[in-house]
Amino acid sequence: MNMKRTRSRHHRPGTNNSGGSGSAPRHQNGQIPLNRNHVFDSNGPEVRIRGTSQQLFEKYLQLGRDATSSGDRVTAEAYFQHAEHYFRILNAMNQAAQQAQAERQERAARSRPVYQQQPESGAEEDYDDQRGEAQPESEAVAS
Repeated sequence: MNMKRTRSRHHRPGTNNSGGSGSAPRHQNGQIPLNRNHVFDSNGPEVRIRGTSQQLFEKYLQLGRDATSSGDRVTAEAYFQHAEHYFRILNAMNQAAQQAQAERQERAARSRPVYQQQPESGAEEDYDDQRGEAQPESEAVAS
């Protein structure tokens, strides 16, 4: 009997075959999560560039300046539009990072217990490093 494979040759368990190999993980809204270290493959007007959003922004800005200095206004505008796209991605990442930081601080503030000051007793207590216990102030000064 001739047994055929039941799955494709490059199938990896735990991945969905929703188009494209090596697809990035997606959130519930279908967008790729924002990560500063995410590497983009950019097909610009005349070149293909690979890098982070910060690197692509700087590269397209420089290409736009070079095209402007050489007198090619149309190509320069195309490069500047690509630079603006990656600038917007950078701003979105920064906003998301600030929002996440604020949420973390809020969660940390909620999880911290609220300490109330105890009414003072007659003798103040100091912490004794040698014994690791609290003792009245008169004994702490003597040692």
